[in-house]
Amino acid sequence: MGLLAREIEACGVTTVALALVRELAVAVKAPRMLFLYWPFGHALGEPGNRLQQRSILHDAFSMARAAPRPGLVVDLPYQWRRQQYAPIGDWTKESQPFAEALERAVQGED
Repeated sequence: MGLLAREIEACGVTTVALALVRELAVAVKAPRMLFLYWPFGHALGEPGNRLQQRSILHDAFSMARAAPRPGLVVDLPYQWRRQQYAPIGDWTKESQPFAEALERAVQGED
């Protein structure tokens, strides 16, 4: 995952990976990584939960745009099957959960 992402980035294409095991996310050193504490096979969310899946995609696009440096792992705060998701009103603006998680990730590595 990290090796492939680094090769794609070397060609000038921004990448964001989703991880379900944090230790693996850190070890592979992908350029940008979002971590979700969710069941295996469900990186984008619960089957049929479009609002949840769109929220994850929105945060992935935000990560591509807003990550201040390569190698950052951001822990998204979403909870499996215990959270309501609002429709995305503006795809160009970061969600509050993502913005807060990004801030925590950046501060945690300083």
